Amino acid sequence: MTDLLPPLPEDWDRCLCVAAHPDDIEYGAASAVARWTAQGKTVTYLLATSGEAGIDSMHPDKARPLRQEEERAGAREVGVEVVEFLDHRDGVVEYGNQLRKDIARVIRRHRPEVVVSGDFAIKMMANMPNQADHRVVGLATLDAARDAGNRWIFPELADEGLEPWGGVRFVAFGGSPSPTHGVDVTGEPLQRGIASLAAHDEYTKGLGAGGPEPGPMLTWFARQGGPAMGVEEAILFETYQIAFEGPMPWA
Repeated sequence: MTDLLPPLPEDWDRCLCVAAHPDDIEYGAASAVARWTAQGKTVTYLLATSGEAGIDSMHPDKARPLRQEEERAGAREVGVEVVEFLDHRDGVVEYGNQLRKDIARVIRRHRPEVVVSGDFAIKMMANMPNQADHRVVGLATLDAARDAGNRWIFPELADEGLEPWGGVRFVAFGGSPSPTHGVDVTGEPLQRGIASLAAHDEYTKGLGAGGPEPGPMLTWFARQGGPAMGVEEAILFETYQIAFEGPMPWA
């Protein structure tokens, strides 16, 4: 391969990962998170729901705290200490101003330079439809990254003591069919990512016989991505620039 994807820029200190459900980040992005926290970066997780509708045999009232705790355990495996939940209803998350504001609030509070989320396209691999909450949360995250920097969008956030934050440089979406960058996770980062997904044991059991084995599945994904960067194992992202970097293109 001659045209290799460039590495995702890593000249930053703070990242916010936003996902719809517990375990979404663990399906790949967590391996990149493990690399970043090992570099001393601060990564925070934000989940729009608690994944309470994800275990068919368990009532949501019981599944909610279980899945929250599995997410916190998985986050610890990759060096993430802060995990927050928005408590939108699992399975029926609605795109709109409330969701955008909820995410923008967290962006203003944590002031990340980079935001990571999941692809919001309708179609995913193997011609399967992307889950509804994934699509909604991904798009709302992209919009909220810009909303957070505008004091006249959701001005009530300033009344909460949260000043605008226009410091998000880019939003990176995992699982995109059109990746623009990659993160080399060969070796320890991938192994820590596997341990992160393995922490979702009860959820995986709830999927039944079709539930994935974290090790083989994540290794396969990473090795599919590796050649795009010329490395053994990689996680690929599509990035959206929120602000120009360097000289203006028309200058």
